[in-house]
Amino acid sequence: MLVSRLALLAGLTAVSATTLTTPALAQEDGGFNLGTLVLEAESDETLVQNGYVAESGRQATRTDTAISDIPQSISTVTQDQIEDQEPRTLLDALGYTAGASTNNFGYDSRYDAIYLRGFSSYYTGLFRDGLRQVNGPSAWYQNYPYSFEAVSVLKGPSSSMYGVSGSGGIVNIVSKRPKQDPFHELQLSFGTDELKELDFDLTGPVGDGRLSYRLTGVLRDAETPLEGFRDDLTMIAPALTYELTERTTITLLGEYAKSTRGGTASYYNPSYGEASDIYVGDPDYNDFDNEQWRLGYEIAHELTNSVTLRQNLRYSEVDADLEFSGLYAAGADLGRYWGHYLEDSETFAVDTSVEAFFTTGALNHTLVTGLDYSDASYDAYYGSVGYVSAEDTDAAEQPYSGGQDIEQLGLYLHDQIKTGDWTIFLSGRYDWVETTTFDAAQDGTDKSDEGFSGRIGVSYAVNDDLSLFANLSSSFVPTTGLVYNGAGAPDSGRPGDPTRGLQKEIGFKYQLPNTESLITASLFDIRQEDGVVFQTVDPADFGGLYQVQVPYDLRSRGFELEGQFNFDNDLRVTAAYTYLDMEIERGASGTEGNQLSATPEHTASVWGFYEPRSGALEGWGFGAGLRYVGESWGDDANSFRNDDQFFADLSLSYDFGRLGLDGLGLRVNVKNVFNNTDQTCSAGYCYRTEGRTATASIAYRF
Repeated sequence: MLVSRLALLAGLTAVSATTLTTPALAQEDGGFNLGTLVLEAESDETLVQNGYVAESGRQATRTDTAISDIPQSISTVTQDQIEDQEPRTLLDALGYTAGASTNNFGYDSRYDAIYLRGFSSYYTGLFRDGLRQVNGPSAWYQNYPYSFEAVSVLKGPSSSMYGVSGSGGIVNIVSKRPKQDPFHELQLSFGTDELKELDFDLTGPVGDGRLSYRLTGVLRDAETPLEGFRDDLTMIAPALTYELTERTTITLLGEYAKSTRGGTASYYNPSYGEASDIYVGDPDYNDFDNEQWRLGYEIAHELTNSVTLRQNLRYSEVDADLEFSGLYAAGADLGRYWGHYLEDSETFAVDTSVEAFFTTGALNHTLVTGLDYSDASYDAYYGSVGYVSAEDTDAAEQPYSGGQDIEQLGLYLHDQIKTGDWTIFLSGRYDWVETTTFDAAQDGTDKSDEGFSGRIGVSYAVNDDLSLFANLSSSFVPTTGLVYNGAGAPDSGRPGDPTRGLQKEIGFKYQLPNTESLITASLFDIRQEDGVVFQTVDPADFGGLYQVQVPYDLRSRGFELEGQFNFDNDLRVTAAYTYLDMEIERGASGTEGNQLSATPEHTASVWGFYEPRSGALEGWGFGAGLRYVGESWGDDANSFRNDDQFFADLSLSYDFGRLGLDGLGLRVNVKNVFNNTDQTCSAGYCYRTEGRTATASIAYRF
């Protein structure tokens, strides 16, 4: 993608942090002070964070626990990091996270296609506020970074606490919540690809303070590097918190969003393992309309000083209307086909738990036990592709083509034991799942699955700065949708067997003395049986689907090293390295013993943001990052390789408070500075990376 000299110059000299300072008092880790008031976007209700460092939260245990005491690898993208980097998608937000792969399918803003430790997590590992987001084949919940205040990534199997979830781990998105301290932000952005965006975030108390509110919204009008591929969005997320009594609090969380993106995001592959520069989409028939909403509540009631009842509930819906097209070889020329796919998805989820604190001799217990229930379903409507014209395809009524309903009930128990320098986690869970799969005639096939998942974890605090940990954990998840024998078997679709995973992990967590920091290192070994991988297929043969699930047994072994730092010299840093050996133990013919495609052996990243609080540069902020994606195989047969790639990101900020305009700031972010658009191939099909983008924003906080 070409960027004008003016846009590039702005990107190299502009702003990335929304955090501003007044002339009177210095900034504190992403907020700004007005007298004794610190304006920060995060609420710290379910995740306590400071700068780039997460301190404690409920993300791994459903009870507030110091991150350093949890015997499991956890990565957190904090509010300050989100503000400094200005990601447009969840994939962008996780780009500097150890063990997370976000570029397997090149540029495709339609879906949050996340891989954790080599395993796909976008169907089985996406959670919002501790409740699972169940995606259909194409009706996926979209996650907009401006609507959340942090992202926590739990590495490895986490089913013992969160139920049906994948072997690689889960991604838990923490929604913005009401704050007692008033916070207001208005932001206007412009950028490449004719981006125009208005964001607002308003929160504070009402009346006597027992009621607090939050209202967050995004209005975006934008194109993308792909012709006819829009990136338009209207999103509003209201939230209310009310203290019913001194011991009872209820929080309501809602969201409505409507987006229009492109229906086709791929490039024509003239030969195996090669992506051309020819975009396969039809600019005049390329809308992917996604309408979604969610509404839920979180209730906490303290029965006594040591016993708390909690219930989290959410209902959500997604309606997807997908126009797509493709190219095929027609002699010396290329022919075109068009398709129209519709899908509706809905999910109800509720989790009820009891948290109790007690002692038995020298052992201090935090016990959490609960019951959760979910009912998720989708219905799809699709006939076949058309070869006449886009108008002819659009005019055709799409018949019912299939669906699925999954009802799940889980009972879990977690005992968190503290004695001296030792912390012990004992977690167990049993799930019952009923699945009904419907064919095009709406005839249902019933399937019942049940299974146990558990976790044993131990952490030992060597001193105040260093702790050692180890865990053994398992996962259980029934397969959503159908599985197929491969790209050449469109009639082989059937419900899959439940996927089971087992992880062994050891590591340490270390805080640099006298600093705000957290360094995590771990060695892990994960075996997954009856899992699935996604292979690219011809949508003309597979009912409008570009990818289908194929059964695989996989083994993931590797090493991760990650650190977040808030240094006293006003520098915030996050850095990560991952080594990954992803072996196919059972898969398509000829793939046993090979490496899974699009799974780099080495990845690394580093990002830093420097925001001096005094001196000649006070008021400025400077950010830079480098991401490295190592070589990988382009297909599961390991017949050709993907080249390694480097990506660089830059930012610069200025606070106009130094000029007497308190609360006003300017920022510009440049992503992929060197305009790398190289190809990435997965399962034999090749994609291209998004090129350079630049965004300039002016924000006012009050």
